[in-house]
Amino acid sequence: MKLVIVGGGGFRVPLVYRALATGQFAGVITQVVLQDSDPSRLKAIARVLHTMPLPAGSDRPRLDTEAVLDNALAGADVVFAAIRSGGAAGRVLDERVALDEGLLGQETVGAGGISYALRSVPQMLTVAESMRRVCPAAWLINFTNPAGMVTGAMQAVLGDKAIGICDSASGLVARAATAAGVSLVEGSLAGVDYVGLNHLGWLRGLTYDGVDRLPGLLADPRRLASFEEGRVFGPDLPRLLGSVPNEYLFYYYFHREAVRSLSGAAETRGAFLHRQQEQLYTELLTTPEPFAVWEGARLAREEGYLAEARPAAEERDEADLAGGGYERIALAAMRALLTGQPTELIVNIRNGGTLPALPADAVVELPARLDQTGATPLPAGPLTTHQLGLMGQLMAVEEAVIQAAVHADRDSALRAFLVHPLIDSAHAASRLLAGYERAFPDLAAFWR
Repeated sequence: MKLVIVGGGGFRVPLVYRALATGQFAGVITQVVLQDSDPSRLKAIARVLHTMPLPAGSDRPRLDTEAVLDNALAGADVVFAAIRSGGAAGRVLDERVALDEGLLGQETVGAGGISYALRSVPQMLTVAESMRRVCPAAWLINFTNPAGMVTGAMQAVLGDKAIGICDSASGLVARAATAAGVSLVEGSLAGVDYVGLNHLGWLRGLTYDGVDRLPGLLADPRRLASFEEGRVFGPDLPRLLGSVPNEYLFYYYFHREAVRSLSGAAETRGAFLHRQQEQLYTELLTTPEPFAVWEGARLAREEGYLAEARPAAEERDEADLAGGGYERIALAAMRALLTGQPTELIVNIRNGGTLPALPADAVVELPARLDQTGATPLPAGPLTTHQLGLMGQLMAVEEAVIQAAVHADRDSALRAFLVHPLIDSAHAASRLLAGYERAFPDLAAFWR
């Protein structure tokens, strides 16, 4: 079986490769092809993989690199897509233009997320068209952000062969289950009630032995404080909502605090990553110990993740720094799709009739059963008015962004900024789009 990683020079690729060579996923893939338009990044990550220490007897897949997309995709059984259009420098601008307007500057949420999507959706549609031409039977597992928007756009080309993943929902479920004393069975989401969009969801139930354990967790401040989302949101907000929000809802429920924290930071998250990556990739090409250098950088990145949502003195739990998030979900999905060994995962998937209040073709984030036939959403309870309202607003944004990116429609891009709940003024929406056009001249040229 052949796996192609589009964006193969990406920082997190070693996590995927390590999981493919050891443990439960070893042997499923015999060849890994890293594809990236930047040859120096490809070479740097290949050096990390070649020097990665693995246990004796590990089943290390054959590793190849390729710059030309069609060449890499030929004969692929499954494709992982994890690109960052515009690189880390683009993320800096996504954040800074919004912060200069006094609004949230974040990679996937708010104005920064819209800007990022306007670049990533057209690039990922190129990947989808290439797959349809070169490897039409292959599955696409998308991690490219904003994952919901990108997956929705690619489904217009690939249909249900395109599935999006993110580790934040699964991580929330695992942490909350531990705090609630619920033993989750590997590969099963029985009793888990989670619903939302990518980076906008709620854990609404944890039924175990016939009893929903979530209300007891929400009523216990000590247990809530034992895991990351409980500490981020505090004891009152989850109790009032009757659910534990995904960590990214911090930007909605504590918008003012998030903007204040990000505006007052010495550097944005994107600026930190840009600075780190400029140094790191140069060092990876020359150091005699590329894996050790990469591992140190990974831990530094994890420590700073969503730092604005935590008190300055609070460190992340060791379990959160250990890795094993999105690559585990991606490989579990891959194994189910390629081998038919079923599993249940929270994925970004076409709604169909699962949530009747939402459009059938909307991409939602839900528990689903995956096997060789694809991903099928598990039954879900009705949305609350609050959940439906916020999801509906964000769906309007996503629809407008996809329309803008597919049809080079500037008015749709402006409408996306206008209707986003974290952008508080039509005048601000106009200034944001103009600011991003100045920051990204290719965007202004795109409309023409």
